[in-house]
This record gives sequence, structure tokens and C-alpha cells, in this order.
Amino acid sequence: MLDEIYQECEMDMEGALEHMQNLFKTLRTGKVTTQVLDGIKIDYYGAATPLSQVATVLATDATTITVSPWEKPLLSAIESAIAKANIGVNPNNDGEQIKLFFPPMTVEQRQESAKKLKKMGEDAKVAVRNDRRKANDTIKKLEKDKEITEDDSKRAQDNIQKITDKMVAKIDDIIKQKEQAIMTV
Repeated sequence: MLDEIYQECEMDMEGALEHMQNLFKTLRTGKVTTQVLDGIKIDYYGAATPLSQVATVLATDATTITVSPWEKPLLSAIESAIAKANIGVNPNNDGEQIKLFFPPMTVEQRQESAKKLKKMGEDAKVAVRNDRRKANDTIKKLEKDKEITEDDSKRAQDNIQKITDKMVAKIDDIIKQKEQAIMTV
């Protein structure tokens, strides 16, 4: 019974970690990645469709992304969706594909990205702590219902805290690595 609580708690915390890492992909570091376009949706025959499902998206070099639509009529819809997304560059349409030229990041932009990174990390830590609270509440309820002893409850809460500490340390390590990548010129 307690093992199930530990496993569920750890899975929930891993989910928070995974969510944080997915959010990190949207941050710009020194080299541009195609993930900056992940949130962009195109009106494709009446359905909001992710850009990657209607076009080939490639980072051709450290500062350029090329978007080649699979159907020519989508070119203008893609161009306007990118412009609306406000990702910091204007799309350049050459009639065949759209090119996005990202200027090199300034020190201020790097600092802003690092600030966003830390905020995302803090949000992940809050989610982990919420998962800890949920697991501890379940354990306390088991103790109250006399399904486990007070000693078992204390031990179980200590185990949940160890899982939490491990997850927070993992988050801190990932943040430190990402921050180095952002701040490296």
C-alpha cells in the first residue's frame, strides 16, 4: 500500500520534471532551435494544426530557421501565424519557403532567458512539493483510519521527503546546466 503511494508520488514528480524540460525547449539559448515554433498553430482546413504537421521546419544554421510548407497555399497562413506568435523575428517569405533570421542574443536577452528559466524551475519545484503534500495527506489519512501505525506513517513521510529532495536536486542540476548554456557566449 505504501509502496504504491511512493511510486505514484515519484511518477507525478517525474511528470513535473518532464513538463519543465518541455518548457525549457521554448527558451532561446545561443543557438536557435526549431522548438521556438512548437506552440504555433495553423488554420488547416478549419482545424488548428501544429506548424510541424503542415511544413518542414529546419534550423539551417545557428541563427536561421527555414519553414517549407507541404502545400503552397499555406505559405501566407504560416507567415501570419508566425508573425502573430511574436517570437522576436519577422518572417521572410520568398514564395517557396519562410526564413526566420534570429539576431545573436544580447547580454540582456540572455539574462532574461535565464530569469525565465529560473521561474520555470521554481514552478516545477512547487509542483513537486504539491505532489509531496498530496502523498503525505494520503499517508496521514491511512494513519487516521488505523490502516498503518504512527511509526509507519512517520517512516513513509520520511521516504516521501527523500523522494522530494532527490527530485528537487535533479531540477536544480538541470537548471544549472541550462543556465550555463544560455549564458555562454
